Amino acid sequence: MDVSVSPDSAGSRGSRGSRGSRGSRGSRRSLGSPVFPGVDAAALDVDVSAEVAALYSDGITARKGAFTPEWADRLGEDVAKAFEEARSRPGGAVGRGPNRYYVEIHPEQIRGFVELVDHPWVRSLCTATLGPDYRIVELGFDVPLEGAVNQPWHRDFPMPEETRRERRLTSLAFNVTTVDTEEDMGPFEIAPGTQWDDSEDFEHGMFPPKADYDRYLRRAVRKYPRRGDISARTALTIHRGTANQSAKSRPVLVLGVDGPEANNGERHDAAVTRAYWETLPERVRRHLDCAIVDELTPVTQLHTIEGLVMGDA
Repeated sequence: MDVSVSPDSAGSRGSRGSRGSRGSRGSRRSLGSPVFPGVDAAALDVDVSAEVAALYSDGITARKGAFTPEWADRLGEDVAKAFEEARSRPGGAVGRGPNRYYVEIHPEQIRGFVELVDHPWVRSLCTATLGPDYRIVELGFDVPLEGAVNQPWHRDFPMPEETRRERRLTSLAFNVTTVDTEEDMGPFEIAPGTQWDDSEDFEHGMFPPKADYDRYLRRAVRKYPRRGDISARTALTIHRGTANQSAKSRPVLVLGVDGPEANNGERHDAAVTRAYWETLPERVRRHLDCAIVDELTPVTQLHTIEGLVMGDA
């Protein structure tokens, strides 16, 4: 079976946690070797050569049973609590189509955050794909509720110039389901191999013209992850959430990771308290790119192009 698995005051971010440089550039990858230059995939904690190749061919890969179902259940409890809090205040959750929400959260809101970002498969795949200076820039979750409809086919942001010029991936999105996905719950659907699609006809650089939908439908693969599974994808691969015809929600955690050149972190506002920062392993601190503050402020979601095109929740 396939798995998907998919602040302080304004104007001040406080000190930040990552020592990676956004301006540095790795050399162009050699043909036939998508692994980041200078990285020996076989020498990492997990040999992820096949997974990196899958990211470059299909645009998605996965690891079944990376975590226990019990770990995923705790994650589900944390997501449910954060979702309830976010919906109780203006700007806490943003629509991604009818009955579908996205919420950005802080690492401290997830009890298993360290286990997630320090998982050997996650660390190895980030290093092999993005290089040793990768940065964790986003933590959030998507929730398709009962009545969520098919989203338009889309990618999550316009194609970066490095990808356009060099066919090189500069970021990854990890997805972790909190439930066992069933057909009527609106599974994630992806069109493998479309991460390289590049056309001036893409609206906002993200939404392909409807004339191309038949091509995506022919390629489309639905994913049915179970609790404990995790996936990684390039968010450039054309995908969509499908209609949730059940009475159950299908929450999915999203972990966004940038390579040295990517700037997705500029769209996110994750933060950690100084006390929490002190508890983190150095290996995690090295990659966590977020504000370090005395007290957390709930993240306020901004209206985005995705929300405008997909419609209100």
